[in-house]
Amino acid sequence: MAKALFASTTYVKKKSIISGSVDPDKMLQFIETAQDMHIQNYLGTKLYNKINDGIVAGNLASPYTTLLSKYIKPMVIHWAMVEFLPYAAYKVSNKGVFKHNSENSSTVEKSEIDFLIEKERDVAQSYTNRFIDYMSFNQTLFPEYYL
Repeated sequence: MAKALFASTTYVKKKSIISGSVDPDKMLQFIETAQDMHIQNYLGTKLYNKINDGIVAGNLASPYTTLLSKYIKPMVIHWAMVEFLPYAAYKVSNKGVFKHNSENSSTVEKSEIDFLIEKERDVAQSYTNRFIDYMSFNQTLFPEYYL
């Protein structure tokens, strides 16, 4: 089964605090992790696969397109941020693990990163709760959610 991104790296950068200059390859694994660990958990495997397969085939239809754009994408953005932030300053290469440092900026303390992660987690959970509420009132539209 081919794996689709429910929110592109460009979309995540546009809708989060991630700079547009961040290499998309640096973010990709965290979007996938967010989908695997959080999104699939809340959607359930059957609904997750239905949306994934529709994106891959290019034939995702309404009401699934609405569900994706209004409810799932915001979840992906903020769960991806929860996963990305702890690693954002680091790079692993053949010569070891490096922490990026710019001459005209200062690094932040771990407590500040932890604060940002918790803020993103709160936002992600809020969007997730909104998704759950929507699904509970629209169960007939998405039979895969209850299988």
